[in-house]
Amino acid sequence: MVRTEQKSGTSLNGRSELRTILDFIHPGETLVVTRIDRLARSLSDLQAIVIHLKSKGAHLAATEQPVDTSTATGKAFFDMLGVFAEFETNLRRERQAEGIAAAKQRGVYRGRKPGIDFQAIQAKLADGCSPTEIAREMRISRGTVYKAKAQMILDHNGSRAAAS
Repeated sequence: MVRTEQKSGTSLNGRSELRTILDFIHPGETLVVTRIDRLARSLSDLQAIVIHLKSKGAHLAATEQPVDTSTATGKAFFDMLGVFAEFETNLRRERQAEGIAAAKQRGVYRGRKPGIDFQAIQAKLADGCSPTEIAREMRISRGTVYKAKAQMILDHNGSRAAAS
């Protein structure tokens, strides 16, 4: 059976197709992927997948790489590919951080615009709504409501201190 998933391999979280495969794979079966770095980007995630497969009596193989965890050579090559996949991910993160820092220095990077309207939260708080009610209504966490409340208190105390 062929299953596909459009999620990033940077994390195992939110990968429902992978979870389904890992839950239902049987002894003697092989999970076949095109490339190891498409399955997971960190060595620990790759190893966790292989350990899970091994515990169920299954194996991992890649069509574009000489990986077959049922053989010693395939397992060794798998480990090397895992190291390089993690290395590549770390390099990409470093380059991204360097690019962001350079853009900030030039004044052209401002980051993502906040998706939460703190003024609306603060208005609801001022109207006497509870943090739980606000969180449910706005589909945000209560922690976000408390953050807006703390900022409102700081702003209020700051304006009072400035006025004195």
